Formats: sequence, C-alpha cells, structure tokens
Amino acid sequence: MKRFLAIALVALTVVTVATAKPKKEKKGKGVMTYEQYVAAPIDSEVVIETYVQAKQSWWDNKGTFYTQDKTGGYFIYNMACSQEEYNKLVPGTKIKVTGFKAEWSGEVEIIDAKYEILKSKKFIAAPVNATYDLGKDTLINFQNKYVTFMGMKVEASNDNGDAFLYKWNGAGQDGDDLYFKVSKDGKTYTFTVESYLCGKDTSVYKAVKNLKVGEVIDLAGFMYWYEGPNPHITWVSTQPANSDK
Repeated sequence: MKRFLAIALVALTVVTVATAKPKKEKKGKGVMTYEQYVAAPIDSEVVIETYVQAKQSWWDNKGTFYTQDKTGGYFIYNMACSQEEYNKLVPGTKIKVTGFKAEWSGEVEIIDAKYEILKSKKFIAAPVNATYDLGKDTLINFQNKYVTFMGMKVEASNDNGDAFLYKWNGAGQDGDDLYFKVSKDGKTYTFTVESYLCGKDTSVYKAVKNLKVGEVIDLAGFMYWYEGPNPHITWVSTQPANSDK
C-alpha cells in the first residue's frame, strides 16, 4: 500500500540460504542491540547501527530503506537525506540511525530519523529460509529481514485464472504493484512485487508477469508487514539471482 510518491531504485542480493547463526557485533556507546530495539515501546526514541540492504525510494529529501544488522532487520521510513546523500547509501553501507519506533498496520519501522555513515566493512545479509514459518506466529520474528520461500506453487489470483494482478484488486496497470498467490502444504499466501522497490523494468517484475499457474518456484524478498505478512519479493527462481545488481 502506498503512502507517498517515490522514485524506485533497486538493490538485490545473491540468494543463498543462511545456515550458520550470525555472530553478534559490538555496538557503539548508547546504541541498542536488536533485542533492545524489539523491546522498546512504540513512539520511543531508538538508536541503532545497521547496514543498508536495499533502497525503496527517495522523494522530497527523504529516503526509505530496508536495513539489517547481523541479528535483525529494520525498516527506515522517510529518513531525511538529499538525493546526493541517498545515492551514497549503497547496499552494505553501515549507518547509525536515531529516530522513533513506530507501527503502521503491523509494520514496525523507524520514522523521523537522522543518520550518520560509519566506517566499516560492507555487510550484505544472506537470506534466511522462512518457508516453514508461513502461517505461524513465528513468522513475525523475520519482520524486515531478507528471507527465502522455497518450493512454492503458483495459484490463480482471481476467478479468471490469472497468475498475478496489477494492484491488490486487479484495477492497476503495468508499472503498478504486482500481487500473486502461492501455496505450500495446502495453504495459500499473497505476495507482492512492490513497484517502488522493483519497478517494471526489473527482472523480478518481468518474471512474475510470466508466471504460470501450477508451476513451482523459489522466492526471496523482504519480510514486510501490512495487516499481516506482506513479503516484498525481489527475486524469483525463474531469473538469474544477480541480474539487477
């Protein structure tokens, strides 16, 4: 669901499933661990250190980012930055962010944020397999992280048997968000290609438009939330994993 107009820029990571538990990293003075961030109440001030994973949009001197540290994920919404600064915040960049923890329709995010770039080696998080947490309360533990869903069967998205819809209700057009349904173990889920994150010229957008009902695919994307799980898909197994880098 859209809350602003934006220019989409895409950053994809290589899709490999993380099997080892990541080591915790040292935080700067006054910086929260991921566990402390999760425990912090909504509307409270938070200070984190995190790494840019993907850039969703820039508009009116504000940028929106998917970020992770080595423990968890953070969605940073409308953080103040010029377009020149936004361009410098490439995937892997470590930043210190000060803002306020907020919630919008189930999505926990950081708003009214300021940042500074920290000197550090770049870090791109390997996606973790969330397939068997679909339909379970444990899926919330993956919120805002880069995840995979493996062996998903494409289902019809409407009574006409279409494999995808433009917008949630099918009332959109090429360039709008794509909504599609996939199933696992008899349960069906709705996934999204968020057009600000992955526009119509990206390979994932094209791949979803070419899906066939009944085929089995692997997927990866960011575990966004909107009135429940709403994964923002950035990779489909019908395309090369690094094609948009």
